[in-house]
Amino acid sequence: MTPWLARRLYTLLLYLFSPLIWWRVWREWLPTHARRERLGFIPATREHRCLWLHAASVGEVVTATPLIRALLADHPGHALVVTTMTATGAERVRQTFGDSVRHHFLPLDFPGATRRFLRRLDPQLAIIAETELWPNLLAACRRRQIPVVVANARLSPGAFRLYRRFATLSRGMLEDVTWIGAKSPRDAERFVELGAPPSRVAVTGALKFDLSLDDRVRKESERLREQWGRRPVWIAGSTHPGEDEQVLAAHARLRRRFHDALLILVPRHPQRFDDVDALCRRYGEQVTRLSANESVTTRTTLLLGDTMGDLMKLYGCADVAFVGGSLVPIGGHNLLEPAALGVAVVSGPYLDNLREIADTLAESGARLEVNDADSLGETLIALLGNDDRRSRLGEAGRAVVAANRGALARTRQKIEGILSEASLLERSLPKS
Repeated sequence: MTPWLARRLYTLLLYLFSPLIWWRVWREWLPTHARRERLGFIPATREHRCLWLHAASVGEVVTATPLIRALLADHPGHALVVTTMTATGAERVRQTFGDSVRHHFLPLDFPGATRRFLRRLDPQLAIIAETELWPNLLAACRRRQIPVVVANARLSPGAFRLYRRFATLSRGMLEDVTWIGAKSPRDAERFVELGAPPSRVAVTGALKFDLSLDDRVRKESERLREQWGRRPVWIAGSTHPGEDEQVLAAHARLRRRFHDALLILVPRHPQRFDDVDALCRRYGEQVTRLSANESVTTRTTLLLGDTMGDLMKLYGCADVAFVGGSLVPIGGHNLLEPAALGVAVVSGPYLDNLREIADTLAESGARLEVNDADSLGETLIALLGNDDRRSRLGEAGRAVVAANRGALARTRQKIEGILSEASLLERSLPKS
């Protein structure tokens, strides 16, 4: 079977399952965005040359933030459009960048929708953060001679197995990609094994190491911590169902040793905020919600981080950070945010989404791993009772982040090289 035929069969299946697909994306909606964006109906970009970056959801937006800032600085004469698949990702784009970028939802991968989207957007360059590859979208980019860069490209073992199951379709997609900046040598090997031309694959390192630390956020963290007084504070960030219960059990264990300990609990998904609030109260916690703008008092045992875009500020308030998605088989979330702040990092064992980063932190003495609520509680007691050990763990994390910066510069350089080619700036062939 040829890649062309594989894509035709994929498209047929897409049409057959379109009612289910449309039902799924119907819920990912914001009042500021018409649902017809999912079919490529966006306003045409006419006044400026355009760069387009796609980041599927909140995690990808966070990862791509340094690159988005760099694109804004490097190309002030271009319109920058950021697309997401999820509403939470869209909200994160709005909170982080305001009106400096334009946001749309990515169209579904129907041939007509992708052609319409690209015709109206007309970007000079498409950048995909991490790895969300859509066969018809990439084919449409090739037909319109739009170069495609995959930045911070990664393939988890599960994603690799899935792509390999559809080897012909995967090979065709990767042949439509101009350049892949893999975040690790293992990721690069997987892309080549799936059919990416080796000459188009380079190891850049992880963009997450290049995260920027906002002085205003740091000062706000210091202000909040000063208000709370001298008490042990730990945070559980980006937690999932089945993990919150373990976090709360660990906090109960900790409070038997440190009665005034404060937990900052930040669920990963905003639709769970109310449910997690109710869960915390069932566990007997005295809860203050960040969104209520109420003061954390000596009676408060738990601060619920129920706002979007404040996780870094809350990490900066903590002595120890547990990073969620790792005590349940999700694959883990960004370990580098607390590490960059010099906060001691703890995680569970489920870290397939960022195995190389997790191993680097552990090998450098910058991450501790726990397996359940009991071991989490005991680890918290040990760290909060030993200032020197906790400080060493935090400083080791800060050093790892500093030593591994550079992915942004390498990605930036490649993007500049692609855009500088005259054949890409002024296409001579007619667009279909």
